[in-house]
Amino acid sequence: MELRRVVVTGIGTINPLGNNVEELFANLEKGVSGAGPITRFDATNFKTQFACEVKGFKPEDHFDRKEVKKYDLFTQYALVAATQAFEDSGLDVDKIDLDRAGVIWASGIGGLITFHQESMEYSKHPGTPRYNPFFIPKMIADIAAGHISMKYGFKGPNYATVSACASSNHALINSFDQIRYGKADVMLAGGSEAAIVEAGIGGFNAMQALSTRNDDPKTASRPFDVGRDGFVMGEGGAGLILEEYEHAKARGAKIYCEVVGGGMSADAYHLTAPLPDGSGAGRSMINAIEDAGITRDQIDYINTHGTSTPVGDVAEITGIMNVFGEHAYKLSINSTKSMTGHLLGAAGALESLACILALTKGIIAPTINCTELDPKIDAKLNLTLGTAQKRDVQYALSNTFGFGGHNSSIILKKF
Repeated sequence: MELRRVVVTGIGTINPLGNNVEELFANLEKGVSGAGPITRFDATNFKTQFACEVKGFKPEDHFDRKEVKKYDLFTQYALVAATQAFEDSGLDVDKIDLDRAGVIWASGIGGLITFHQESMEYSKHPGTPRYNPFFIPKMIADIAAGHISMKYGFKGPNYATVSACASSNHALINSFDQIRYGKADVMLAGGSEAAIVEAGIGGFNAMQALSTRNDDPKTASRPFDVGRDGFVMGEGGAGLILEEYEHAKARGAKIYCEVVGGGMSADAYHLTAPLPDGSGAGRSMINAIEDAGITRDQIDYINTHGTSTPVGDVAEITGIMNVFGEHAYKLSINSTKSMTGHLLGAAGALESLACILALTKGIIAPTINCTELDPKIDAKLNLTLGTAQKRDVQYALSNTFGFGGHNSSIILKKF
């Protein structure tokens, strides 16, 4: 069968660098860190006392009181980002086939805040069940996709992808497939996460996954730096409207870029660590390139998973070197997690927006905080250290990798 073309016609976000796309783009270009002391709870006794929190968000500005009671924070972020993307696209629900419009929305964890709050409440009254009737609907990871579909009446494919930190890349790739295979015309895809809560910080601390640079939070996320000591928790969401090209053209939609390939793989190796030789990441990138029908030397820019963990950064760079060979030295490479922190299941969707910044504005956002490059990483690579760079980007590749060995890569093309 002839595959249909898929384009991006709407984008939206709420994240540690801004509560809309314009703020995100401006702060990415300037190299702003979104990290700071945790305000959500008293983190005095935690190994990690900082995170990249969303700033200035008031639920009552977006939802009425009854709605707020039904939504965990990750769903609130989902609805805000999805609404922005839908409005940005210019779609009119009265002029599209709602049976061919769907939602695939990711979250690595789902309603962790709700789960923590309800568990703490039960512990005050052991043996006496006093659970909120909205407990389960607020907590389950698929509920954000459900709420988005109900808001817009989208009756096509509707589900959540859950693959830890690879979740929203999988949502984008699945949505891409739904359209190019002719099963939908419009998909609202993305992801959201809200895990800055005692259970989230404490749980990742127990795994020794988070940075403990409490004396200087803004420099704690330092991908590729020899002194990196773990990732910085982020939160928020990002949404994209994916649309069949002829469908978008017929209504005169503005087009940000084209989605041309998606790749996936599994490390089949370890609970949390990647394959040291980067071969799992490499297979994901190769699969995406082959799916796009392009050659490796056509890729201009890679937004890495780049979480600032001692093992993960080196494994990914090793995978890039093995896949691209000499062309690796011609790539622009960065990690925007150095600024946004790690949004877990929402990371891929947010980082696709950084790719759109590169494709539409020619701006490669910087990797901040890398002051001394890890000697295991080739110093001749262009890691966009310190300041943004200008480049005409034709093809951008974005990697996300999750605990459990889940790897996903997506390729966006300049339109």
